[in-house]
Amino acid sequence: MAISLSVVLLLAIVLIVMIRGGSIKAGPAVVAALFGFFLASSGLGPTISKVLNEIGASISKINF
Repeated sequence: MAISLSVVLLLAIVLIVMIRGGSIKAGPAVVAALFGFFLASSGLGPTISKVLNEIGASISKINF
């Protein structure tokens, strides 16, 4: 839960910066957000979540 909340917060900040910087307009940003919302509620949602959790676990095992 903590990882997904952090990712959502990070992506929200990136989206806000992109909108304010002019890289992306508000319309396409809304479409992208809605696509992500509906993708998460589809059959692919749990698979995507599992892959992202595995990537996060792999990254956390790296020692610097």
